Amino acid sequence: MQQARSADKSRSAKPCPGCGLDVHAHVVPSSFPSARRSPAPAHWPAMAAHDACHATVTIDGRPYRTVSDACWVAERRIAAMDAADIAMQALSPMPELFSYWMEARPAADLVRYTNDVIGALVEEGRGRFIGLGGVPLQDLDLAVDELRRLVEVLGFAGVEIGSNVNGIAIGDARLEPFFAEAERLGAAVFVHAVRPTGMDRLVGPPPLQQVLAYPTDVGLAAASAITGNLAKKFPRLRIAFSHGGGTLAMLLPRLEQGYRRFPALRDALQAPPAEQARRFYFDSLVFDEPTLRHLIALFGETQVMIGTDYPFSFQEAAPVARIETAFDDPLLRNRLKWQNAATFLGLEEEP
Repeated sequence: MQQARSADKSRSAKPCPGCGLDVHAHVVPSSFPSARRSPAPAHWPAMAAHDACHATVTIDGRPYRTVSDACWVAERRIAAMDAADIAMQALSPMPELFSYWMEARPAADLVRYTNDVIGALVEEGRGRFIGLGGVPLQDLDLAVDELRRLVEVLGFAGVEIGSNVNGIAIGDARLEPFFAEAERLGAAVFVHAVRPTGMDRLVGPPPLQQVLAYPTDVGLAAASAITGNLAKKFPRLRIAFSHGGGTLAMLLPRLEQGYRRFPALRDALQAPPAEQARRFYFDSLVFDEPTLRHLIALFGETQVMIGTDYPFSFQEAAPVARIETAFDDPLLRNRLKWQNAATFLGLEEEP
């Protein structure tokens, strides 16, 4: 329980003046344990070292991603945070480690191990980090068990989940028991793209998955949360969508028009789409000031917060500077840099 007490201390940490709170930053363990059974189940990861600072995650013997030790070394992360004016990071697993496509029991073991690595980093960070763990959502009972451990034992702020669970949209009624428990626990839910749809329609090299398919899948996930009436069914649930909500900003006007024009859609939705969307949170990871201003106009000044995708290469390197370039109002800047994320994560707000 010492770890939980230390994590609780981090939840009342105060920022340096003008600094930000990053809700979108990932962890990869420096190594992975052997699976409990032999042979290891399909998709069990391993780590192949390159040098003192880099290693490649391999899955089924094939390279998945080469990462740096910033994924697991607190000192490296904190130095980068200081350089980017980030006071605190919410740490979450690299999405491939969700392991929804693995058998449920081994996946639960792997996710638990990754969560414990995040917990150790939170402890080591002494107030600079807070946890958003993973859960094996292919098995709701196991997922709820791990969610409870995250919140009640490790002291995490909540959980990171995928934009789909083996093709099941997060607005699907089958996932409602999980969201009900997240609401009961007061756990923040951060939705990140994983195994996105539409890969067969992309023409070009593999990085297009991150560039184009991720925001597409996040947009569909957010739309499913609206058409599944998630905000109405769970009014106290705090849920956020990565990559600025992906394509939702373009889909939402069409949803609104469809709500007005199609009786079946109007009957299915318990509230207008825009009203539901403004109950969700979104990170600022859109790489563009006009797009960031559009998110604020669409979703509201209280619903957008910093997200960087640190420490991966396709990240927002200067999120605080982008906010300060995009907006002149100091109160709005403060909301975007700290206050909105603090509310989402259940932290004390900036004094």
